[in-house]
Amino acid sequence: MKAIALDTSNYTLGIAVLNNGNVVGEMITNLKKDHSVRAMPAIEGLLKECGITPSELEKVIVANGPGSYTGVRIGVTIAKTLAWSLNIPAAAVSSLEVLAANGRFFNGFICPLFDARRGQVYTGLYRYQNREIECTSADQNILLIDWIKQLKKLEEPILFLGSDLSIHQKMIEEEMGSQAFFGEMTQHNPRPSELALIGLKKETVNVHALVPNYIRLAEAEAKWLEEQK
Repeated sequence: MKAIALDTSNYTLGIAVLNNGNVVGEMITNLKKDHSVRAMPAIEGLLKECGITPSELEKVIVANGPGSYTGVRIGVTIAKTLAWSLNIPAAAVSSLEVLAANGRFFNGFICPLFDARRGQVYTGLYRYQNREIECTSADQNILLIDWIKQLKKLEEPILFLGSDLSIHQKMIEEEMGSQAFFGEMTQHNPRPSELALIGLKKETVNVHALVPNYIRLAEAEAKWLEEQK
């Protein structure tokens, strides 16, 4: 199967191309730049480099959030457009699950996180069982201090991953002590090849049902709904 995986849900722009179970191309940057300008040329360039035409693709895989509202929308829109125009199936994967996959060799729980401002994080809890990643606590938007209280009760080692970790690492260290472990530099960016690997095993969704998973409403939308009440 020839497939393409795309992640624009945060600063990371990641694209992977698969052919018969092999990663034949992977491109990743972690820059504060406009994904709407860079994503399509990057897809076109990587496909060309791999010698694969869009018409040969058989599946589209996208990280559908949480993360940057704009970034998530860009990735999902591109994935929907490719799936619809090429008449191929699409699959969505949690952006947090993709990041958690970097901890596959950790013997314990894996906690990916993205900063959500005002002391909050987007996070979830994962672990590997029989070489397969599984979610043990659903993705959520929560105050970090409240999340830490829940994690401490597990009384097991927890690996924290994420490029926003520097914002929260001091609090985590102070509250959790030796229970907390932190990934190496190379583990903090979600890898598009991991996204592809997970997405190949996900059930496909109807292209019209493929939607972003923001987890929480944008601030402007939340205020508007409150005003309507």
